[in-house]
Formats: sequence, structure tokens, C-alpha cells
Amino acid sequence: MPDGPRLRALEERHAALERQISEEDARPRPDEAALTRLKLEKLKLKEEMERLRKN
Repeated sequence: MPDGPRLRALEERHAALERQISEEDARPRPDEAALTRLKLEKLKLKEEMERLRKN
């Protein structure tokens, strides 16, 4: 699979974003703008991973 390394890199970034989202959400007063930005980036990565898996 030629996209294997790319897919693994996306999966690692996706996991890192999940950790960042959890950390931000656990704060007493989470930054909603940051959460929104992180979640959108995570969604884009998920869509890219799905696209790569289908090819």
C-alpha cells in the first residue's frame, strides 16, 4: 500500500488531536474556539484517512 506511511502519520495526528481535545475539555473553563478548531481538524483527518483506506 503506497499510502501506508501517510495513513499512519494521519492516524498518529488524529490520536494526538483526540488527546488535546480531552485535555482542553477537562479544563475548568475550556476554550470553545480552540475545541472547535481541534475538532474540525480531527474531522478533516478522519475524512482523509477514510479516503486513503478506500483507495
